[in-house]
Amino acid sequence: MDTDGLRLFALAAELLNISAAGRSLGMAPAVASAKLAKLEHSVGAELLHRTTRKVSLSVEGADFLPFAREIIAQEDAALTALGQRSAEISGTLRFAAPSTFAQSYIAPILPKFLEKHPGLILDLRLSDVQFDLIEGSFDLALRNAPLPDTSLKGRKLADDTRILCAAPDYLEAHGEPQKPEDLVAHKLIAFRDLRPRQLKTVHGNSGVYYPGAAQSQLIMDDGLSQKNATLAGAGISLNALWSVHGELASGRLKRVLPDHEGAEENVLWLIYPKSNVLSPKVRLFMDFLIAEIGKKPPWLHPVGQ
Repeated sequence: MDTDGLRLFALAAELLNISAAGRSLGMAPAVASAKLAKLEHSVGAELLHRTTRKVSLSVEGADFLPFAREIIAQEDAALTALGQRSAEISGTLRFAAPSTFAQSYIAPILPKFLEKHPGLILDLRLSDVQFDLIEGSFDLALRNAPLPDTSLKGRKLADDTRILCAAPDYLEAHGEPQKPEDLVAHKLIAFRDLRPRQLKTVHGNSGVYYPGAAQSQLIMDDGLSQKNATLAGAGISLNALWSVHGELASGRLKRVLPDHEGAEENVLWLIYPKSNVLSPKVRLFMDFLIAEIGKKPPWLHPVGQ
């Protein structure tokens, strides 16, 4: 299969513009159009819908795109191993991550990465709502739990400890829980749903954080909004340590039931579509995030330590 045609298709699927994709690859518009038509003929399907106004990815094109990218990655890796491909990476890397984490820890270090790799375009999708990697054609994503999906693989970035906390003003007004059973008498902020979440101490499971059984008045699907509501005194919430460690250090938040934490073994994972070969751009970005964040998580090692 013509890998130049595959590269053209993959880029056109990103840009939704065949002529622009062709120009990026050094092809005249007529040549790009003919090459794409040849690829479609060889696979027996229309990969891109074309009208006079726009280009869109067909259903067959969406199904074929991950395989096209895999073949391209295989070729790049093989040529790199033989010294026939420049060590400099280029193209677009599509990365999905929770917005709260990305704002605090990823966005500030991106200039350092891009300075090293000026030929790379980072296309970030930042939301606390999880995207489907395959359907969204993402190269990489950050998730806070391992996935049962066998089409995905992952590398650990860092542990994701969950703790209870509240604003000092809230605790002064409503009292401070002394044991997990006391939580039911408090306003508990729920993240996404009201399901119970087990708590543990060093001795094992020891209670439950259950907004559905308490005076819960807030259900939120955005981590930063949850933290801000907690800071404003809306109640007690279960938060990632990485999200609140600065507020705990400054005293704006206080840890509740400090001997307890979430019992779920949450981990921050860098996940990617299962493949025999990782593209150089994905491998380099993962290595960068692990070196800058994972080896010495800032929330465990404040500045100066």
